[in-house]
Formats: sequence, C-alpha cells, structure tokens
Amino acid sequence: MLKTLFAATAATLLIAGAASAQTAPAPAPAPAPAPAAHVAHPTIESPIEALINDPVTNAVVQKHLPGVEKHPAYSQFKGMTFRQVAPYSEGHITDELIAAIDADLKALPAH
Repeated sequence: MLKTLFAATAATLLIAGAASAQTAPAPAPAPAPAPAAHVAHPTIESPIEALINDPVTNAVVQKHLPGVEKHPAYSQFKGMTFRQVAPYSEGHITDELIAAIDADLKALPAH
C-alpha cells in the first residue's frame, strides 16, 4: 500500500512538473556583451605611477626622465603628477620638460 501511494504521488508530481514546465515563460535571452571600451593611456595629468605602469607611456617617461621610478623618493611622489612634483625637483622637472612629455603622450596612438 505504501509503495502504491508513493508511486501515485511521484507520478502526480511528475505530471504537475511537466505541465508547469510547459506553461512557464521562457527565460529572456542574455544581453549581448557590451563593445570593448576604449582604454585611454594615462596623460600628463595622471599620477606618475600610472604613467610608469603603462608600458607605452613608460617609454615616453623613460625618454625624458630615465630611471625616475628608481629615485629614492619615488614612493613619496608616485601618486603625484609631474606638475605637482616640479616645485620639489630642484629644477629637474621644468615646464618645458612637462610640455615635451605631454606632447609625446598626446602623439601616442590609442589602444
């Protein structure tokens, strides 16, 4: 008797499940992936660390200030821009140098 009751209950559940599966709305299709966002290179207004961490802009920095990331105080000024560091650079970072770095950065192709 218990087997019969169990079999009847299981059959009822299967039929009910099949019926509800047929009437359930189909899930919405997944949205199309967004196009890849254009990632711009850091600019002269970016922190020095961002310029150093981007291989393309690092080449520009190295052209004008080779080894700046090895400076003993790098950890103290890496979060600053070249314009912010200039007053503390004892004349090493001039407006002309900043303009030259900026021009080279602006000439880089987008990636």
